[in-house]
Amino acid sequence: MSNPPPLAGGTQGPQALRPLLDTVLDALHEGAVGRGGPLPAGGPHTVTTRLRELTGDPLPHHGTGSDTALRTLVQALAEGAADPADPLCAAHLHCPPLALATAADLAVSALNPSMDSWDQAPAASALETLVTDALAHEVYGDAGRPGQSDKPGRPGHPQALVTTGGTEANQLALLLARESHAFEGPLQLITGAGAHHSLPRAAWLLGLPDPVTVPAPTGTLDPAALDEALTDLPGPKLVAATAGTTDAGLIDPLPEIADVCEHHGARLHIDAAYGAGLLFSPTRRSQLTGLDRAATVTLDLHKLGWQPVAAGLLAVRDPADLTPLTHHADYLNADDDTEAGLPDLLGRSLRTTRRPDILKIAVTLKALGRTGLGALVDQVCDQAQEFAATLHAHPGFDLYDTPTLSTVLFRPHGASDESTAHIRRTLLTQGRAVLGRARMDGRLWLKATLLNPHTQPGDLAQLLKLVEGNTAR
Repeated sequence: MSNPPPLAGGTQGPQALRPLLDTVLDALHEGAVGRGGPLPAGGPHTVTTRLRELTGDPLPHHGTGSDTALRTLVQALAEGAADPADPLCAAHLHCPPLALATAADLAVSALNPSMDSWDQAPAASALETLVTDALAHEVYGDAGRPGQSDKPGRPGHPQALVTTGGTEANQLALLLARESHAFEGPLQLITGAGAHHSLPRAAWLLGLPDPVTVPAPTGTLDPAALDEALTDLPGPKLVAATAGTTDAGLIDPLPEIADVCEHHGARLHIDAAYGAGLLFSPTRRSQLTGLDRAATVTLDLHKLGWQPVAAGLLAVRDPADLTPLTHHADYLNADDDTEAGLPDLLGRSLRTTRRPDILKIAVTLKALGRTGLGALVDQVCDQAQEFAATLHAHPGFDLYDTPTLSTVLFRPHGASDESTAHIRRTLLTQGRAVLGRARMDGRLWLKATLLNPHTQPGDLAQLLKLVEGNTAR
């Protein structure tokens, strides 16, 4: 019998990985060169056909060996990727990850800890506690319940859970709200018209009543309309505000919404999956005033945090709200083990097996610090302001509004919704630019979500020329 393939861990793991990493890096480079732009040209059928040509039989009778398999498939994936590191790939809240965060993620894959029991992830579980406590403090400051300890990890100290992203964090927020009012009747969710789709979906998943949608005439939740809606609603209520809408990057008036919630005794959740990055910016942090008044806050650092997917979190002001997540499985958190001092990790997530995604976040925070991350946030937000100013001065384009974060909505002047949509799809099919789409004020807009700190003004000028060129046709 031949020797089994080498493993990534142990003292011999790095030696086995080293040549394979050279292969992967070369294949990534070759694939990007072969692609030649922000995404592959030709559309879905062409991309699928090319992938089949490059990869061949996905399950051959006899394997090709490590080097050939890695080179072939990584190159094929890179050649067919929509690469957020390309300045003209600017459609979604899909950031280009930092190289150092990506390198940290390799260590996680090599060590393969599982965050469901301490004996599978001793250091990783301790690191997660340290970093999530620091991020919860960033959201809530020294907030806690009166008379409780203010030491991290103790009762009364705000905490944060690691999630796969904003969707899971929002689902957890609704679950915790439902359980906190379990004996008061069905929980009613109230959202603004610009809220993320994961919120009504979470209400459906949890068996809650259909959400009440409050008008957002300016793109943000209207406090007066919210006050009126809460006045007429019986039973326990959860208001979900947004700090960074997906369509336009808008921030709801958080202090006013918090006041309305307090007046009506409604619980407040804030989805700051996009906007939470402003916490690191000394010049923009004030845009999140009122964030600390929410019972729960969604954060997502694979947006304005430059992390590889996944890097979501849910910050919780009162850790007593986490009690419903308590779960017992004797092989993971036996009572005598817990009493002997082994940390119980099952109450940190609804998932069992999960990666220590905290490592890449921890490395980034350590390497860049608050000032370094804040500088990146300011850079892309300033870039959006400058791009908007260019559009405002350009007679060939309409600008939706001055950007709040790093999302800019625009459309060719005089273009119909149909032609605007066609321009976007044409650029996608050509493989020349990736722009998003958003419907605001009853019209369809092209969306540029600027998350690449390496983007230059010339790149955005080229983007406008591409749109202009297809408008003329």
